[in-house]
Amino acid sequence: METKIEAVQLSWTPDANIIVGQSHFIKTVEDIAEIMASSIPGAKYGLAFNEASGPCLVRTEGNDPSLVEDARKCALATGAGHTFYLVLGPGAFPINVLDRIKACQEVCRVFCATANPLQAIVARTGQGAGIIGVVDGSSPAGTETAADKADRISMLRRFGYKFA
Repeated sequence: METKIEAVQLSWTPDANIIVGQSHFIKTVEDIAEIMASSIPGAKYGLAFNEASGPCLVRTEGNDPSLVEDARKCALATGAGHTFYLVLGPGAFPINVLDRIKACQEVCRVFCATANPLQAIVARTGQGAGIIGVVDGSSPAGTETAADKADRISMLRRFGYKFA
């Protein structure tokens, strides 16, 4: 089979965020679930992990069935082995868990953490599939003006990410 490269559109619940990454071991499922419980207690989330050996199942965790289903659909859409899809419910944001996920022993890389429209660039071979990158959102429409900069600074303060 020749290698095929395609853009796979991922979708999930509006007003939610997704973190897409690659890891090396099935233990990732429990470890990311523990990270969620200790980093943002009570936050709604769904997680799917594509097992790449043995039975090659999509493994899932989470505390919101619709977000688990979102994550499962993303995992199946790419079919990429040893990848995970963590969908954070409304009000939970990647900034609150990203450092812990990147520090997780099993996590090899994080491709993105976003609420933007997302495409995974997937290579499919005779062996399987792998994510080679992502398209996160849209291309720039220009360079920010002074007014745009003021809006950016105001937004960061409004969300409580910056003070003064």
